Amino acid sequence: MANQLSHCCKSILLLLPYLFLCTTVYGSGADVIGAAPALGSNATDRLALLAFKDQIISGDPHGDLSSWNETLHFCSWQGVTCAGRIGRVRTLELPSQRLVGSLSPSLGNLTFLRELNLGDNLFTGTIPPELGKLSRLRTLNLTTNSLGGEIPANLSNCKQLRVLDLGTNALVGRIPSEITNLSKLKLLYLLVNNLTGVIPPSVGNLSSLTVLASGRNALRGRIPEEIGLISGLQFLQIAENQLSGAIPKSLTNLSSLYFLAIATNQLEGLLADLGAALLQLETLYGTHPSLAPERFGSYNHFIGSVPAGIGRLGGLLWLNLEGNNQLGAGEEDGLGFIVSLVNCTRLEMFDIGSNSFEGEMPASLANLSSRLSMLIMGDNLIRGSIPEGIENLASLSVLRLESNLLSGRIPASVGWLQGMQTLSLFGNRLSGQIPSNIGNITRLNVLRIDSNDLEGGIPSSLGACRSLQYMDAAQNMLNGTIPGQLLRLSSLSQGLRLSHNALVGPLPAEVGNLKNLWQLDLSENRLSGEVPASLGDCQSLEYLDMSGNSFSGSIPSSLNKLKGIGYIDLSRNKLAGRIPEYLGQLQALQHLNLSYNDLDGEVPQSGVFRNASAISIAGNIKLCGGVPRLRLPSCLNHTSARTKNRNHVLRILVPVLCVVSALIVLSCASFAAFLWIKKGSRREPHCVPPLGTQPMLISHSELFRATDGFSSENLIGAGSYGSVYMGVLDQNIGNTVAIKVLNLERTGAYKSFAAECEALRNIRHRNLVKIFTCCSSVDPSGNDFRALVFEFMPNGSLEQWLHPGERHASRRLTIAERLSIATDVACAIDYLHHHSHASIVHCDLKPSNVLLDDDMTAHVGDFGLARILSDEMGASTAPEQSKTVRVRGTIGYVPPEYGMGGDVSTEGDVYSYGILLLEMFTGLRPTDGTFKDGSTLREHAKVVFPERVMEILDP
Repeated sequence: MANQLSHCCKSILLLLPYLFLCTTVYGSGADVIGAAPALGSNATDRLALLAFKDQIISGDPHGDLSSWNETLHFCSWQGVTCAGRIGRVRTLELPSQRLVGSLSPSLGNLTFLRELNLGDNLFTGTIPPELGKLSRLRTLNLTTNSLGGEIPANLSNCKQLRVLDLGTNALVGRIPSEITNLSKLKLLYLLVNNLTGVIPPSVGNLSSLTVLASGRNALRGRIPEEIGLISGLQFLQIAENQLSGAIPKSLTNLSSLYFLAIATNQLEGLLADLGAALLQLETLYGTHPSLAPERFGSYNHFIGSVPAGIGRLGGLLWLNLEGNNQLGAGEEDGLGFIVSLVNCTRLEMFDIGSNSFEGEMPASLANLSSRLSMLIMGDNLIRGSIPEGIENLASLSVLRLESNLLSGRIPASVGWLQGMQTLSLFGNRLSGQIPSNIGNITRLNVLRIDSNDLEGGIPSSLGACRSLQYMDAAQNMLNGTIPGQLLRLSSLSQGLRLSHNALVGPLPAEVGNLKNLWQLDLSENRLSGEVPASLGDCQSLEYLDMSGNSFSGSIPSSLNKLKGIGYIDLSRNKLAGRIPEYLGQLQALQHLNLSYNDLDGEVPQSGVFRNASAISIAGNIKLCGGVPRLRLPSCLNHTSARTKNRNHVLRILVPVLCVVSALIVLSCASFAAFLWIKKGSRREPHCVPPLGTQPMLISHSELFRATDGFSSENLIGAGSYGSVYMGVLDQNIGNTVAIKVLNLERTGAYKSFAAECEALRNIRHRNLVKIFTCCSSVDPSGNDFRALVFEFMPNGSLEQWLHPGERHASRRLTIAERLSIATDVACAIDYLHHHSHASIVHCDLKPSNVLLDDDMTAHVGDFGLARILSDEMGASTAPEQSKTVRVRGTIGYVPPEYGMGGDVSTEGDVYSYGILLLEMFTGLRPTDGTFKDGSTLREHAKVVFPERVMEILDP
């Protein structure tokens, strides 16, 4: 969620200059041209337009260029507006048309052109220097293309230019100082390029400029003092470069400025705190990529103080000075400028985080604008207490004061800020109790108060925070019990961390309400009682740490429902009994610590227990067995003397009994063989399943009864080699099963049956369809019969949900469900390729072969085309036998190399998985009728990636 919000807000930030432009430039209504052309049009313009069209090699999905033909006068072509007696082209506007090609130099021949807007297309190449001949040009918009090269210096010849928008391209080189001679320029937008060099000091010549945006480049040097000469400047965004030095005092002369971002444009970091649990991913997987500095581009490196006169910018809405700077370093009164900000009565965002500000927290903070919604001062050296009167900031939604030297209590007035969504105070020296009225902040999403000196109990009023997604109160001195009201918050999804406190009592059974919780850390407390069985209801749990407490009793069997759990630490408790076998069947489990308890019996040897480095069982002196690397004693049976004597007799009798038994078995086998030969195919044998020990035997007649005679009413699907029926078996394997009956008249059906049996023989994974048995028999007519019996999936296939008929017409998959399903399928394929007994290639990955159980967990099925790769061949090379087998897949999902005779490989499955992902998130089949002339779903997505992905997403 944090990443989605980060990208969303970054887009909003990049759009802010456009919003301003609409009100200051276009909103004036000046120079609107729409006159009809006269009869005697100028042929030069027509030829220039045709030359421009010739450079467009593809695109135009809306057909705008279809009107560019000889049947219409060029002034009537789509996107072209003419004016004047002889009909000269005044505007050329073709934004957001997905046009592919390069910009023709002939555009420079449209000498009467006033507006050229080709933004949001796919143009490559360079900006033609010939555009510098357009002396009447007022707007040049080439934003959001893939243009490279340098900015032509001769654009300075376009003396009438008001708008120069070259943002979001791949431009290199310096900002030409020549363009600072454009005295009428109002908007200069160069964001998101690869520009280097310095901001030209002559920028002060742009006396009409209102918007200057050159952030997210690689500009160096200082902010020129001359920038303060642009008296009408309202929007200044030069963040995410490599600028350095002090903030020039001349900025305080920009009395019209309402947006100032000169440090790191940390909207990503700011809004990542809505999912602050990402910070805790370091525990398992290292630093989360969304928090890595390189993701935000370059950083500016400012030093010194913030000019005290900044308060003269009375219209300021946004002040961002945050991001790995050294502002305020060594200055005891480095925060003195905040007093002057009281004059900025419209201020909505104030961010000085990640600097070196020192000194006392100013009391004047509470007197800032009542419209302030974001107050960010984290990661500094600020002392003192949170000021009383903070409740005056009634619009506050984000308050971040983390990683400072703050002391004192959390003022109760914080609870009056009912619009607060993020409250981050961790890493200070705060003491006292958590305010009891904190439950008044009903919109709270993130609460981080960890690493302080807080004491007392956890307020039960937190149960009123129905939007709370993440709470971290670890490393304090909290005592008392865990309130059940907190554990009833089903909204808690990112994490609940209460570790390293002095909490007592049992873990309330209400913990089972946290069905969406990812992380639960209760370690290093004084909790007691049994581990509640309801903990197994937290089925999204991936991280569980209850170490360093006094939990007793056995490990509950209900934890076997935690199918996605990757980390379990129950060490240093008082748990007793045996280690449950099911822990070895949790496929996602990578770390298990059960050390220093009172566990006994044999250590399992499956799953995570096979890797001695992934488990810890030290301090349990009654354990035995396990894998050899654990070096535990063997599990011997200690018998009485009577039992020993009995064993002595048995040692004499057993050899004799074995000989007699062997003779009896041999005789029975000979007699059975005689009967089989005599009766031939008229006998109906039981099936021999492809699975391991103690298989369930089943006959054709049982399957016939289970499906009401293979009734069409029980038919739930059909594939290449057979049909699938729903059935209810008499044997105790579950209420309902899915029975795949092979159509043996179809060529390749026997091979498909054998391949599926071989593939499923030794694989087990929670995201693979579970097989119960198979049947290789004859029907009453003496014909061969082959069937496979699988676990029934009540929610059908992914195909039915992506392309619903009547069954799912009333509901579509949410984005969260699609992400979950995509992850499940990826886990299954990863297991087949890298963690099964041999590398298995599925060869037919598509939505109809992804089945969904009652809780929408995905299971990959249909291994009729699967290929098992030999161990020595590796994961990317097919065995010799595969070369002689014709690969059968499904058109649209089969990788191109298969069609050219390439070998079966795991890479082929990865390609099919990529197509599956595109289908899941676009809602389009790879064989959709909209793809013509050889176009594919992959190419369809590539054209819009990444800027215009929203255009193809399933609504």
